[in-house]
Amino acid sequence: MTEDARQNYPATQRNREPILAVLREVLPQTTTVLEVASGSGQHAHFFASSVPTWTWQPSDYDRELFDSVAAWTAGMANVRAPVFVDATAATWPESLADASIQAIYCANMIHIAPWEACLGLIAGAGSLLSRAGAPLVLYGPFMRDGKHTAPSNEAFDARLKSRDPRWGVRDLAVISTHAAKSGLVLDRVIEMPANNLTVVFRVKSS
Repeated sequence: MTEDARQNYPATQRNREPILAVLREVLPQTTTVLEVASGSGQHAHFFASSVPTWTWQPSDYDRELFDSVAAWTAGMANVRAPVFVDATAATWPESLADASIQAIYCANMIHIAPWEACLGLIAGAGSLLSRAGAPLVLYGPFMRDGKHTAPSNEAFDARLKSRDPRWGVRDLAVISTHAAKSGLVLDRVIEMPANNLTVVFRVKSS
């Protein structure tokens, strides 16, 4: 795999530092993380190289991105080969059930996918994460109690819906209600640059 296969998303480069700072706070020092919707692989490379005790499992719905992920993470012992995950599927790959996944991270996916992808992500996390306190970490723009957090987010939401009416900025309160049905409770909401949020759900203690 050559460097030419690496796709470069400017937004991913911009947000990686503040996201990493939050991940250092909310993830265990040693853990295995499933990244849903890895995209180019830039986050996988940056986070796994910054914290070598994290084992990173990239995944995406678009198999055409796997070459980019592999190129970004070539030679990294703590990054596994990317796997195909359709968040809307009733069941996720069996290999993940045997992968000792202890945390799930997903950035900038649920607003550029059908609502079913968000519901599937929550259900998948509830099924895959078994340890009490295990985190599902989401990053991106969110509505709060039915309202946009900034005019720029409202305009962004309108642009998304004009491209695909199934897309749009999601309401955190609605997500939290569905998360509770899968045994996940809202733990933290962290304000991020550019009117984004990092949201941490955790598996509820029995």
